[in-house]
Amino acid sequence: MEKEKVSAIFTKGLIIENPVLRLMLGTCPTLAVTTSAMNGLGMGIAATVVLFGSNVVISLLRKVIPDRVRIPAFITIIAGFVTVVQLVVKALAPALDATLGIYLPLIVVNCIILGRAEAYAKNHPVLHSALDGLGMGVGFTMALLCMGGIRELIGSGTLLGFPITAGFVPPMTIMLLPPGGFFVFGILVMVANKLGDRTKKELDCGACPIAEACTTICEEKEGNS
Repeated sequence: MEKEKVSAIFTKGLIIENPVLRLMLGTCPTLAVTTSAMNGLGMGIAATVVLFGSNVVISLLRKVIPDRVRIPAFITIIAGFVTVVQLVVKALAPALDATLGIYLPLIVVNCIILGRAEAYAKNHPVLHSALDGLGMGVGFTMALLCMGGIRELIGSGTLLGFPITAGFVPPMTIMLLPPGGFFVFGILVMVANKLGDRTKKELDCGACPIAEACTTICEEKEGNS
């Protein structure tokens, strides 16, 4: 039962509670940096590292941080991890750092990071908070990678910098512009909602041993009953 519960905490961020495609969080960097798959992957990994680290530290300190100053404390912890990540990216991948630009340091105020700290990490033990941060980060990375890959493939005929359709199919450069970004985002949201709704219908919270971990699903079922 414990393994199933732990698995549910991690996997809920992939589709059922995907922070971008289901919860509609972090849409600004999602639309801005996903002109290529590599940009989306880099931004997703950076956010995942910050999510994982901040969730762990905030969970460790949840009984020490006074409730009245928890938001400034959370932001300070998140800012520390963002600074480390930004310095590492500058040192190891300066081209990626230049491409991501201001959106990398703006992870500090990304509503996904602060939202998971406020909604989950401050109320749960370290292991569960770490898995929650990792799952949400992987879900965020998947969304950015899919969106960047589609826009890059159609817009420039390449994928991760390698030519795929170049020379065979004329590139649709509009996919690299804001209208193309909104179009792909809408399609992915539709697909994620279909998959998420189908997953919810297949679950029976009343008899499920991991119902406690599936907070969103169970709350909706209880509200309808």
